Amino acid sequence: MNITYIIGVVAAFGVMVTGMMQGTEGFNPGQVMNFVDPASVFITIGCTIAVLIASFPVGTLKSIPKHFAVLMNTKKHDPLAVIEQLVELAQVARKNGLLALEEMGNQQTDPFFKQCIMLVVDNNDADQVREIMMNDIEQSSARHEDAAGMYDKASAVAPAFGMVGTLVGLINMLKGMDVSSGDGASSIGTSMGTALITTLYGCVLAHMIFSPIASNLRARDEEEVLCKLIIVEGIMSIQSGANPKFLREKLMTFLSQKQRGDEGGGKKGKKGKGE
Repeated sequence: MNITYIIGVVAAFGVMVTGMMQGTEGFNPGQVMNFVDPASVFITIGCTIAVLIASFPVGTLKSIPKHFAVLMNTKKHDPLAVIEQLVELAQVARKNGLLALEEMGNQQTDPFFKQCIMLVVDNNDADQVREIMMNDIEQSSARHEDAAGMYDKASAVAPAFGMVGTLVGLINMLKGMDVSSGDGASSIGTSMGTALITTLYGCVLAHMIFSPIASNLRARDEEEVLCKLIIVEGIMSIQSGANPKFLREKLMTFLSQKQRGDEGGGKKGKKGKGE
């Protein structure tokens, strides 16, 4: 569960609604209704969705539910677990040969990991295996960037249609205002407030909904790419006959000191500092 995303979005809406309740006469929850306008919601959300439909293929739009599943799942990619699996594979290969990895490959649930193992088991050239898997990583990351780009597009379009809604409101206000009657000027404040609400909706959609989604999808992609790079490097090292202990140390260099959880390294650092 992506707790930080949930907390951030809920907190942003909470702060905004609380601010709406603050008026010149103090705290007044009823003031929230001043910011509710069905026509503004229709223009901002409806036009934003319409532009996304026009800008992206059906396949990308159908993947929106998957995007939210990826967004909320922060535990799918565990580089430490991947490294331990690779070390185990290295131990088996060192003891029984590369062909012994076939059974472990068939048990692997990750398609990318399984493909890497099978390519090595089939005794393919190391450079060709690396080329295939690196191309897989690049294409997968490009597809993920397209998904994040859809939310970037929505983040750019929503404020624009917020302004469109504001212009629509101002035009209707000016056309319906009768200055000669003496009542037109008194209604300017109310009409202007209604017109500006659409801009508010556009900014909320862009910066409190779409932009965080795009950022989180890119973060998940970076996590996936890291694990895949570790897999490629690990499998290549296993094919070349690397020592399991050396392999672990080598793959740990992909991670930060905090990710490694290397207490021994921390102690050495403190000792060296004291010396």
